[in-house]
Amino acid sequence: MPAIRHSKGTTAVKWVKRIVLGLVVVFAAFYLITRPEDAANAVQGAVDAVFNAAASIGTFFTSLAS
Repeated sequence: MPAIRHSKGTTAVKWVKRIVLGLVVVFAAFYLITRPEDAANAVQGAVDAVFNAAASIGTFFTSLAS
């Protein structure tokens, strides 16, 4: 079995992903602490969008089957 070689490019990508994820987490925590009502509204809007999308997909397949 050949050894897996890691190039410098893949290591750099991993670091960039970690930094971006860390920044997103810090921003989300800051937003949650400084504006909890707006954060709750944003989460509620995202959840509503997911449920509406699921309902639309269900309606599509129901129409397709009939």
